[in-house]
Parts: sequence; C-alpha cells; structure tokens
Amino acid sequence: MELSKILYVEDDPDIQTVARMALEMVGGYTLEVCSSGDEALAKGPGFGPDLILLDVMMPGMDGPTTLASLREIPQLEKTTAIFMTAKVMPSDVQRYKDLGAADVIPKPFDPMTLAQQVREIWSADNG
Repeated sequence: MELSKILYVEDDPDIQTVARMALEMVGGYTLEVCSSGDEALAKGPGFGPDLILLDVMMPGMDGPTTLASLREIPQLEKTTAIFMTAKVMPSDVQRYKDLGAADVIPKPFDPMTLAQQVREIWSADNG
C-alpha cells in the first residue's frame, strides 16, 4: 500500500496554505483540507484517507477530540494519525501517542521536509 491521500485538519488558513504546498507540490499527495473537527468528520469517511494529519489546538473540537470521533467511524478506526503542534514536550508527545497518534510533528514545521517526515512516520506505522 502506498501513501497517497491525506485528511488534513488545521484551522489556520496560513498554515493550511503552507502545508498544502509542502504536501501536494513537494510530496505529491492528494489532500482533503478541513478547517475544523466537524468538517473532518463530515468529509473524512467519503475521502477515505491513508493518513490523518491533525492540528492539536483548534476552536470547538480540538485535535484529540476529533481523532477520537474519527476513530468511531469503521473505515477510519485504524488509519494512521499524526498530530501537529507546538507543544512537543516528551510528556505531551506521549499523551498524543496514548490517544492513538503514530507520532507528532512539531510546529513550526519545515515545508521542504514535511512530506518526507509524514512519509517516514506513515511507513513506520504501516511497516
């Protein structure tokens, strides 16, 4: 199985733009960009992502809550998930992994290496 489709959940339009360029143009991935947890729940099942990339801090439904809700959808319960956050203390990272994330990518991320980081985490999780 090859990584091609990413469900990307991020409320900040500027970060969305940078990540979209990094993942679509540099990485060659197909993205479904959602601005909220509710939007991810609405679009995720129909999109059928290989990977879920989630911001942690969002208004309304935050990243961990969104992931928990996505996990209740049968076709997304085993999909690899990665959180993106500025909070990357070891205790935070462990908490996100305990919530079911494969790993955490720190913000601010490097647009030139984001696609590679995502691919490496996905490969390790789908070994």
